[in-house]
Order: sequence, then structure tokens, then C-alpha cells
Amino acid sequence: MRVPVALTLGAAALGVLLVLIAGGLILRPPLPLILAAEFDRAAISPNADGEDDVAVFSYSLSRPAVVSLSLTGEAGRTFYFRRDQPRADDEYTVLFSGVVDGFTHENETVHGEIERRLIPNGRYAWRLEASNEAGEMATASGELLVEAGDTPLPIMSEFRIAPDVFSPNQDGVADRVSINVYLEKDVERLDVFLEGPDGARIPISARVEERQYGEAGRHRFDYEGGIDLGVDPPPDGVYLVIALAQDRVGQRMRMEGELTIEIGGKPYAEIKPQAVGVDVAFDVQPFAERYLSTDAGPGELLPLPDDTAALADSQQITVPLGQMLVFRLTVDNYGDVPIRTSGPPPGTVYRQDQLAGSMGMFDESGAWRVGIQCETSMGSFPYRWAIAAANDLVTVEDAASGNTYFYLPPQTRAQVWGAIQFTEAKARNPQNCWAGLIHEDVAISLRNNHVGLRSIMIVDPAGDAGNG
Repeated sequence: MRVPVALTLGAAALGVLLVLIAGGLILRPPLPLILAAEFDRAAISPNADGEDDVAVFSYSLSRPAVVSLSLTGEAGRTFYFRRDQPRADDEYTVLFSGVVDGFTHENETVHGEIERRLIPNGRYAWRLEASNEAGEMATASGELLVEAGDTPLPIMSEFRIAPDVFSPNQDGVADRVSINVYLEKDVERLDVFLEGPDGARIPISARVEERQYGEAGRHRFDYEGGIDLGVDPPPDGVYLVIALAQDRVGQRMRMEGELTIEIGGKPYAEIKPQAVGVDVAFDVQPFAERYLSTDAGPGELLPLPDDTAALADSQQITVPLGQMLVFRLTVDNYGDVPIRTSGPPPGTVYRQDQLAGSMGMFDESGAWRVGIQCETSMGSFPYRWAIAAANDLVTVEDAASGNTYFYLPPQTRAQVWGAIQFTEAKARNPQNCWAGLIHEDVAISLRNNHVGLRSIMIVDPAGDAGNG
């Protein structure tokens, strides 16, 4: 039987190819895994004086491999500069300053974790090892002298987080965290940051102080969750606070602690309209002595007024001397965090010349209150009330301070009302009066200022009204 010519030619070509491959392997065997490896000098003196501080280590690989570079001292102790690092087939150069993976000396106690440290002075045998998935292994070695490199660690002898649980929501209670770091020596870098479960870093800024960045001594860092910048804080949870200090040689120390964020978020609230075209309902009612509050004690609270008549009257309001201008409005906490408030409670009646302080109710940073202001008022919103009645508020006991705080829950609306007894007609008459929503020591937002502005005429039943 005759064999087809094409088949014969194909078999011959295959044979020739196999012979060429075999010959090539004999004449040109596979390249070694490590093609070259060396330091550019025989000695270094890593003391940041600018002379022989670093050596350049160069190596090249013919195939991808996992590499390690170690140095073994005369006493037999091995230090690693690189350990089990994957590399592609390529040429590499790296600066070596004598700083290796962190270690401690025998019987040495160090405050914090040593991430990178200068190896002791001495003569070292260096060794580069490479291996790959095919089971190939290769090594290269040599010697390096390290001298005049005795440098103290960048130790942080103090690392304190206070408080370790905080709620960045601008309520004036545990809104900020202070981190104190004490450096025992000048450093090139000092970084403090928050690290979440996903490994993402959130930097924490140092306070502006007389001490320069990286200077030995105490440094203070301040963190409020970013909320003062108008951004939402990180989600509630447990985070690491990490401080890294690195000196000019490259030694690096690490300190860390836990920080818990709870009830965090940007607060949002506003005054809601009472009806179409009416943000604040005003009315006039007779004054009774039982409503009067003094430093001897609070007066009786005014009942929640029926604002039907006031809603229907959008014109100027006339208040006879001695009687009360009554208001009613609605506060809406439309945010996702509770908002704190302080007294006096809705229903409290002020005299025209009276302030909340005369009732023992002083401003509290972070608290929200409703205020009423007129053009002749003694200051900004001198008449202030809590943003909800007691039965609409949640009570929280703060274990750290022992104080009791009151909150309007998120996604909740509450009625606020009160009154001012006018006892004299000012030079400006009539005058405008309006409501506002005050976040004390934080802000009075534009949309919550000058709400429900109305013209108020004060008249003296015994004579003519003053006119300005």
C-alpha cells in the first residue's frame, strides 16, 4: 500500500522540528532563574549623614518567581529585607539603608510595634532566594558590612485616645476624639489615621500648635468624623486608630487602639409650615401671674394653643401692653440621627425683658432650640424653647459624665409653643418678629432663620401706641 505523499512530508517536517528543538536545548540550555544579583558597594554607614547611607541592590530574573532577600550576621541571626515577594521576569534595583523587617533584641521591651528597624552594626552574608511554581529554586549570595549605624527607634512613649467611644452628630456630647502622641525623638513622618474593616485609611489632622511637624514631644490630633466639613462620618462600628512614626533612616514604629463610632451622622431639622402660607401661627392671649417664671422657680406652662383664628389672620398683630404674644410651630427632625435639645419646655412664658438664664436654662453647645426674635430684641433669639415637649423626647443617661440628655428621635415631628408678655412699647413700633431654629454654638441655617415673620404692634390700652 502506498503512503500518501502529504503524510510522508508532514512526518518528515515534524522529525526535523524535534531534532532542532533537541539540538537547541543541548546547545543553548534554559537560562538560570536568577541572572544576576549584587550590591553596588561593600559597606554602608546608615546614619543619615549623607555619606554611604544606602547601597543599591540590583538583580534580574529570567522567569517569574517569588523572591526573598535576607542578611545573616556573624552571630547567626537572620534579618529579612524582602520576604516571599512575587516578581515578574525583569530587572530590578532597590535602595537598601540597613532597615529590615521589625525585630527586637534579646530581653528588650519596646513600647509599640516595630515595623522596620536598622540592623546592628556588623558583617553580613546576604542571600537572594528565588522559586517558582515549576519547582525551580535559585540563590545568589555575597557580603555586606554595616557600620556607624546605631540609631535609636522613633518611639512613641504616649499614645492615648479619649474618648474611645464617640458619636459624631454635633449634639455637643462626645462629638470629638483627641489622640495624644509623644515622640521621643524628631521624626521625618508622623501619620495618624482611622482604618476600617476594609483597610481604607481616613487621615486625622494634627491640631495647629507651636510644635513643628515631626518634632520631638507631644502632638495632639483631633477627629470629629469629618462632620464639621459638611460630610457624613464613617458608618457606625469599631475602627482602628493607628499612629506611624518614621525617622530619617527609615525605621518605623506603630501604635494602635480601638475607636467605636455610634449614632454618627449629620443632623437635619427644620420648621415645617402650620398650613399653606403660614409657617408660624401667632395669636394674642391675656397674661396670668401663674405663668410667670423667676429664679425662684418656673411658672405654669401655657397649654398648646388652638391656632385656628391665627391661621386665618395673616395681617398685622396688635398686642396690648401686659398681654402675651403666643406662637405655635412644628419642628421636623428629618435626618437619620436624634437631635439633642434643652429647656425651657414648650409652653414657657417669658417677660419681654427676661432671658432663659434667669430661669436657670442656659445655652448648651450642640443643643437645638426654637427661638423668637423681634427687631428690638436684646440679642439674637433671646426667647428660647426646647424643640419638643417632654413626652416627645427620649431620655439618655450619659455614663461618662453622669448627665441626662433629651433627644428628638429621627424622622419625628413635634409641636413647639410659648409666649412673650410685652411690658413696654419700644421706639420701633410696629416691629417685625420671627422664629428660628438654633443649633447652639454650631449654626442657625438660613432656611431656619426669619421664619414666619409678622408685624407686631404694641398698644397701651391707657393711651396711644408708640410709633417709630
